[in-house]
Amino acid sequence: MNFQEGTDYIVKLLTTAEAAERLGVTVGRVQQLIWEEKLPAERLGRDYVIKESDLALVTNRPGRGRPRGSKKAAKKSKKGVK
Repeated sequence: MNFQEGTDYIVKLLTTAEAAERLGVTVGRVQQLIWEEKLPAERLGRDYVIKESDLALVTNRPGRGRPRGSKKAAKKSKKGVK
């Protein structure tokens, strides 16, 4: 096997900060995904490293924050408030 053939096996590793930047979330959220075992990672010193390809496992998640309630529920709650 020559050098050209071996390049298929190179794995790009990201720190939690790099992964957070790519996902558009905070480092704390990336750590939470790791602790919840939704994002595979390996401990390296004080930080984690994440395979670049594993980011796809968490990119199709719901939007930020709490899910919005229905408009009906919002109207009902406004009627009860004086």
